[in-house]
Amino acid sequence: MHQPLLAGWLLVLLCAGAGAYCLARARTGPAAHRAELRGEGLMALGMAAMALPASVVAPPAWSPWLFTAVFGAAGLWALARRHLHHAVGAWAMVYMALVMALPAGGMDHSGPMGAMAHAASPVGVPLLTGLLLAYFTVYVIVTGVRLAPATGAVADGVGPSGAGSNGLGAGAGAEPVGLLRACRVAMGIGMLAMLLAM
Repeated sequence: MHQPLLAGWLLVLLCAGAGAYCLARARTGPAAHRAELRGEGLMALGMAAMALPASVVAPPAWSPWLFTAVFGAAGLWALARRHLHHAVGAWAMVYMALVMALPAGGMDHSGPMGAMAHAASPVGVPLLTGLLLAYFTVYVIVTGVRLAPATGAVADGVGPSGAGSNGLGAGAGAEPVGLLRACRVAMGIGMLAMLLAM
């Protein structure tokens, strides 16, 4: 069945693209947003590495523990900085990495996505998986809606070509904020795909 492999590569492309773009913008964006852009970029690249199909790049047996350590540290750092969404995202990755490490997770050499999709029985804690699915679904919808420009601003001629609005209705600093939201939507969609494959 080619669906898990295709889904895995699409997820790798989505997360790697979002991560590379955020890191590139972190070099040229306003100083106030650079740390957040770097954090989003590194998180997205970590998600891309976790989703690599093992039929192409076989992960070492210790890779789930590496992901657990890296994302666990990222979650603690985000919590210390009071970035609750970042903490939830990092700990969701820890949860999925731990599920990958379980023998019941069926490390069947088709990659983390395929391993979860091909498992003979559901893996992980269904309640926790359901809560994470609900959280990221709501987050993607709410953040995605906030990306759309206000209709009043467009009607008044203050849309994308208006004075400094960048189509987000938030003045000169809107573009980095809109970029952060777009990266978070992409990563939220990737997180949903990974959780649904469990």
